[in-house]
Amino acid sequence: MKPSRRSRWRAPTPPDEKARAAGLPPKAILRADPAAGCITLDTETTLRGIPPEAWTYKLGNRCALDWVLDQYKEKKPKDPTIREKFDTYRFADYKEKVIDLLARVTTVSVETVRIVAAMKAAGR
Repeated sequence: MKPSRRSRWRAPTPPDEKARAAGLPPKAILRADPAAGCITLDTETTLRGIPPEAWTYKLGNRCALDWVLDQYKEKKPKDPTIREKFDTYRFADYKEKVIDLLARVTTVSVETVRIVAAMKAAGR
């Protein structure tokens, strides 16, 4: 199953000018807005055109798209020693991978909702 196309929107002027000037990647946000059908990944990238059906597919009690976003958030370990030595995860390193994964999860979610609706309509 091929992932469906979603539009990627970049801010006309990067709102994170200080980070750019310092040579840092854009700040990760990873926030979903089901009402608008978009996902904001960082201060410069927003994915738009996500169909409403993708938000209705749940894994347990959570939307599959929200679950993916939660898994890729930057989390700081509480222990200072672990934070100092092992906190090397940066969202910017995985941004393209996450965009591809979100496209695939969106496709699977929409198709699953469509199949379940067809099964309900067919009856027994």
